[in-house]
Amino acid sequence: MARPEINRSGEIEVFVRVVEAGSFSAAARAIRMTPSAVSKLIARLEMRLGARLISRSTRKLQLTPEGTAFYDNGRRILADMDAAEREAAAGAAPRGRLRVNSYVPFGQHRLMALLARFLERYPEISVEAVLTDNVIDLLEERADVAIRAGPLRESRLVARKLGEGRMVVVAAPFYLAARGTPRTLAELAGHNMLAFGFARHIDGWPFVEATGASIIVPVVGNLTLTDGEAMRRTAIAGAGIARLALWHVEPDIAAGRLVPLLEAFNPGDLEPTHAVYVGQGKHLPARVRAFLDFLAETVRL
Repeated sequence: MARPEINRSGEIEVFVRVVEAGSFSAAARAIRMTPSAVSKLIARLEMRLGARLISRSTRKLQLTPEGTAFYDNGRRILADMDAAEREAAAGAAPRGRLRVNSYVPFGQHRLMALLARFLERYPEISVEAVLTDNVIDLLEERADVAIRAGPLRESRLVARKLGEGRMVVVAAPFYLAARGTPRTLAELAGHNMLAFGFARHIDGWPFVEATGASIIVPVVGNLTLTDGEAMRRTAIAGAGIARLALWHVEPDIAAGRLVPLLEAFNPGDLEPTHAVYVGQGKHLPARVRAFLDFLAETVRL
């Protein structure tokens, strides 16, 4: 009989993570352990089983025949445990830690204001929120939900659309007073256009000419930023002209901090916002389903 202090399910989970991540270091990041701790755990597991599971003779991990069998059985055991827990908790209130990743503008202007209401409704859920405009790997970062702007790339993730916002070109009044207000697309060439430092689905700003033809104007300027909220604040500070979602800057326009520009040439394109996650249906944890339903109910863009 196994000693009671041995956490066999934990060993199985770490081993499965190592195999699926392809390395000890990647698995360690995913489960928030050190690579040395993961390596020692696998070594103890192999010693207890009396069998080599992973070949370490090459830079890339390779499973032995025993390791392949243990991996297949381990995945099935973990799936059965998850199913048992879901069945036991089917009638219980959603609970546990919810890890949420959001792009910065949505996080600061929508999510933060909603989290208090969500936690009041679900007091047995705790939320860990990270704001970044970088596109993360949900599995590697162990995030339950990521909220992303723009068209989605093909992936293994499931998405729920939360809304979409019309894009608008804006600048601060005192920037325009100093540099002039562009009234034609050609006049943009004399202005500082604020750029994003990450890849966009369109390389430039789309407009519609007076003839009705579509045109993409290259973004030319001396300042590159990594998130939309930084761009909004920089535009308010008078550093240049920005193109952002209307819902993001609407309070600034109403307060006179920013002025819409070139609306006659605005193509009316919409930037969608999605909540993306892994799994669906009965395989979706109750805490994740509750959060997604709450977002669909409360988010307005």
